[in-house]
Amino acid sequence: MSTTPGPAARASAPHLADSHDLIRVHGARENNLKDVHIEIPKRRLTVFTGVSGSGKSSLVFGTIAAESQRLINETYSAFVQGFMPTLARPEVDVLDGLTTAIIVDQQRMGSDPRSTVGTATDAGVMLRILFSRLGQPHFGSPQAFSFNVASMSGAGAVTVERAGQTVKERRSFSVTGGMCPRCEGRGAVSDVDLTQLYDDSKSLAEGAMNVPGYKTGGWSYRMYSESGFFDPEKPIREFTEQELADFLHRPPTRMKIAGINMTYEGLIPRIQKSMLAKDKEAMQPHIRAFVDRAITFTTCPGCDGTRLSEGARSSRIGGISIADACAMQISDLAGWVRGLDEPSVAPLLASLRGTLDSFVEIGLGYLALERPSGTLSGGEAQRVKMIRHLGSSLTDTTYVFDEPTTGLHPHDISRMNDLLLRLRDKGNTVLVVEHKPETIAIADHVVDLGPGAGTAGGTVCFEGTVEGLRAGGTVTGRHFDDRAALKEEVRKPTGALEIRGARTNNLRDVDVDIPLGVLVVVTGVAGSGKSSLVHGSLGRGPAAGGAEVVSIGQGAIRGSRRSNPATYTGLLDPIRKAFAKANGVKPALFSANSEGACPTCNGAGVVYTDLAMMAGVAVTCEECEGKRFHASVLDHHLGGRDISEVLAMPVTEAREFFGPGEAHTPAARRILDRLADVGLGYLSLGQPLTTLSGGERQRLKLATHLGEKGGVYVLDEPTAGLHLADVEQLLGLLDRIVDAGRSVIVVEHHQAVMAHADWIIDLGPGAGHDGGSVVFEGTPADLVAARSTLTGEHLAAYVGG
Repeated sequence: MSTTPGPAARASAPHLADSHDLIRVHGARENNLKDVHIEIPKRRLTVFTGVSGSGKSSLVFGTIAAESQRLINETYSAFVQGFMPTLARPEVDVLDGLTTAIIVDQQRMGSDPRSTVGTATDAGVMLRILFSRLGQPHFGSPQAFSFNVASMSGAGAVTVERAGQTVKERRSFSVTGGMCPRCEGRGAVSDVDLTQLYDDSKSLAEGAMNVPGYKTGGWSYRMYSESGFFDPEKPIREFTEQELADFLHRPPTRMKIAGINMTYEGLIPRIQKSMLAKDKEAMQPHIRAFVDRAITFTTCPGCDGTRLSEGARSSRIGGISIADACAMQISDLAGWVRGLDEPSVAPLLASLRGTLDSFVEIGLGYLALERPSGTLSGGEAQRVKMIRHLGSSLTDTTYVFDEPTTGLHPHDISRMNDLLLRLRDKGNTVLVVEHKPETIAIADHVVDLGPGAGTAGGTVCFEGTVEGLRAGGTVTGRHFDDRAALKEEVRKPTGALEIRGARTNNLRDVDVDIPLGVLVVVTGVAGSGKSSLVHGSLGRGPAAGGAEVVSIGQGAIRGSRRSNPATYTGLLDPIRKAFAKANGVKPALFSANSEGACPTCNGAGVVYTDLAMMAGVAVTCEECEGKRFHASVLDHHLGGRDISEVLAMPVTEAREFFGPGEAHTPAARRILDRLADVGLGYLSLGQPLTTLSGGERQRLKLATHLGEKGGVYVLDEPTAGLHLADVEQLLGLLDRIVDAGRSVIVVEHHQAVMAHADWIIDLGPGAGHDGGSVVFEGTPADLVAARSTLTGEHLAAYVGG
């Protein structure tokens, strides 16, 4: 196999040396990898390709990057390792030539409202220091400008040593922080719509409560009806002021109900803890719908959404407060900082300018430092993480990227490519998992995995140059130059969703009609206002004309190693019921998280051994042999299979198993059909969610939402993580949804999806305050003919127009 650099390699790239300049991987067996042997050239740009589920992430992240991190951790003392996460050695025979790996992935940056673009980078810290030095009136401490530090004073006991003896002293303290006391640094306050919680014309006994899980007779209901704080037979509107306060707001109170010790708590704080504290995307659809109806968030009136106290907002530099600075578009903030000339803080200003310029250079100049990090797309989050590495002096480091072009308009991909090449040209090894042909084309070396997904993948199908890949017979090679053609005839709309005066984020009073009954693609450069228009104006719930909107965003799936496609999609419920009915036992027996769990591993399938300060070890449970269930549970069969054998089935096999026949289960078959529709036929029903790639998780969410009733589907970059060969299958799925009488609105950059659309709405012309306007509405053919926008130019080049 060739390791010769491709023609895209720049002249500045160092000459490829002997085997000492290689990362050697022999016998890799992580997840679905089948004894993979490869040699990766150092100080080169290597792109890993292959269909989703082929083993790219298992090789790059699960093997190479994981072992590099584990070896680095082992250089620390045993004491320090005791405070670090335990990392198991990957399943591989030989892995040498490794250098320090820096992983720049698409993991979300947290949804805590106190986490912003400013706090996630050094920019926020440097700005706080700047205002603590130059702001007037003067506050000496940077924490006075932090919305994560509350102002407080008091006294406490401290332990000190005096005259050879340890004594306790009481000392007073005072902390001046910048947190708004009203919203506690969140920038917003929540409000509960009581009419969604209960019907005040009814009593509790009559079923007044509308909260999911609080049905009459259930334990949650009994805690309120039997609390003694109010009469459960009395309509809620007749409650006294004290009774209503006890019902809605009473603090935790211990009591006995039906002889069982319970903690009573007012309905509102109980809902806030049980529902609002959870990841919204991980909620069951009916609970998520309830939260959307019942809870509203409004800008904090105390700080006007800045999260900062009045004192922090009062200090200014040249008339600009830190709240003003954080609200600026970063490209504008960079210009303001460049205008500051103060020798006493010259090094600080130079560092801040460099960081802000990196934002602009990487195509994120349209963001503001106050932007909550949880609202960033996966691609934006990955680019924010890149910023700290762009100015790094480190060389001979391995940088690992996970589809860095995700969320990028074709116009921006060339800029991302330049950044990857810059990292390489500094003498670093750059490993990229990627599907976009524009980025594959610049590779010095390509590793293509496959040939299929899941058990049909896990082997190296090709290793060599881009030309070799093109000429090869692999799936990636055959589809490398694919181009979707413009439709000869587009569908006719059946109506329209009217958006009037949209002003969310950077939108400029936008008026637009989104056609119904067709495939609509909303496009534009990153930051042009696409998501603001679609999600900000449509959201979830009923839209104009009564059509139900089902919005599928890019929020990550949260789940433990016990979570799998069967539990996430709700597939396990009909499966358990089918087993229970066939065997005359309880459904709970067929849950590895409930009564059916193996007692030795508690249903995990593996036994985790904590070795204190050394790395922990996970070994397959000897009792259940990794099947997760009690031995007696496996004596029960359905269609000749036990529950562990069913959960080991891939989706395609399970569809046949639950189809017409002895194990026929229509509810299970419907969910399995949706999983197959989105291209996940190879996934095992019991495969842990933590092992799924980003593309697999995205499509799993799509399959789940397809089961919801809705007339309008809003999808946010559904091609994320999709191989070139899979995009065609996605287009077929979108067509089937539209042909079934529904409407599909897609926020997307992929030219194949644009070309396949019935109608395109293009936003721009630029990003941030240079965008926010509709610059084109019409058919893809009209957009290509006009070439009046950046999108039009790139689409014309793509289709050869």
